[in-house]
Amino acid sequence: MTISERDSEVLALQIGRPLRATSTVLRRCNLGLPIVAEVPPILDTGEPFPTRYWLTCPLAHRRIARIEGEGGVRAAQAKIAADPAFAKAVEASDARYARDRDASLPASTLHRPSGGVGGSSGGVKCLHAHYADFAAGHDNPIGRDVGDTIGEPRCDVPCVAIVDGRLTRNPDWREPTGGALAAEHCEPAARSPESAEDDDDPR
Repeated sequence: MTISERDSEVLALQIGRPLRATSTVLRRCNLGLPIVAEVPPILDTGEPFPTRYWLTCPLAHRRIARIEGEGGVRAAQAKIAADPAFAKAVEASDARYARDRDASLPASTLHRPSGGVGGSSGGVKCLHAHYADFAAGHDNPIGRDVGDTIGEPRCDVPCVAIVDGRLTRNPDWREPTGGALAAEHCEPAARSPESAEDDDDPR
């Protein structure tokens, strides 16, 4: 099995369903497992897909869901409204995101994805998408703020492991304790109506 084939298996296990397009791991955690994957702008079905960078790490995903559940998207919108310099930086990150995504498309592509980070047509659509863009190595001010809040995703045991001879979600994985966003300090957040990440799910 090649590294790419194994990565595809791990990604599918992390997100809980088969991939809808071959994706490339861009960042890994302390245990060598994917944190962020790059998704092509056209899925295997031919469907245009606007979210270029996808957060697959269960720990980061869970902690960002808590932020969204506590009004994090509204807070980011309020910061944009109150801080012109921050708003300008967010606008620049949206433009760069769309430009880089579009540059990977053949000129003959008829149905193209649109929007900025996560397909946003204005405003903040999803903190997971902004963090994924930031974690992939880009200048994303909203993603940076989220990263400062959740910290570096570091687990004590892997979320995916070989169990009884096969690669699977690790039943022994637990969210690490400690930190303001750890499970012992927060009730698990239901999917917030603010979050639209799953509406553009490439999985």
